[in-house]
Amino acid sequence: MDQLTRPAALLLDFGGVLVSTTKRADWSAELAAELHEQIGSGELSVEEIRSDLEAGAAADSAWKNAMSRPAAPRELTHHEYWADFVAADWPAAPRAWVIAHATALCKRLGEVRQDRAHRDGIPELLDTAAAAGIPVAVVSNALSGAVHRDYLDRTGLVKQLALQVYSDEVGLRKPNPEMILLATRALGVPAGQTWYVGDNFDRDVVCGRRAGVGGVILMEAPGTYDRPYVVRAVPDAVVPGAGELRSLLLATL
Repeated sequence: MDQLTRPAALLLDFGGVLVSTTKRADWSAELAAELHEQIGSGELSVEEIRSDLEAGAAADSAWKNAMSRPAAPRELTHHEYWADFVAADWPAAPRAWVIAHATALCKRLGEVRQDRAHRDGIPELLDTAAAAGIPVAVVSNALSGAVHRDYLDRTGLVKQLALQVYSDEVGLRKPNPEMILLATRALGVPAGQTWYVGDNFDRDVVCGRRAGVGGVILMEAPGTYDRPYVVRAVPDAVVPGAGELRSLLLATL
């Protein structure tokens, strides 16, 4: 492993790096009740909707694991998520309704499914990068990047970000290297002079390696070591949190 050198840009994953997430136990019941009222049809019970919401989330999780294998995976569309993963066997009218509102529903799903808080040390890390003149961008897989944008706007962290790239908005997903290359081109920096920081092996470390970034950093989070299969790619450094990432950065300045 070569020694890490000062990055021309710092690219960060959202969940697990910028923020920690906590799944809400009652998310499916809350969203099912909302949908039952909005659809306005007696063809589906609240419990049937709740069950299919949970089945859709499970199918999505399995699909994401599978999509870590192709060389250049695309992202699932909002339409596909609701038409195929949630409402495939629904009666025509309620299925048509959720398809028509798929983008708004993906955002609402993201809002109710998880609580978010930025990880300890993130403001200090962003301050350090700003003081050094190093632009910071978010490069993240997302069912609804709008949820992440809202969080960053609400917390004020957006002021210290040069760019945000989300998979649902560009139609690609990590480990497709184009996710990272979209960001480096927009920032005007060579990929080989950037660091990419993510919290898992099969999407983030592999993506960084495929894109040829100068430093692939793995930040530990719940699930980091739960690899769905053997992943040969290894990071240049492993850090437990943002404070340690900041120390790595300071050592190069």
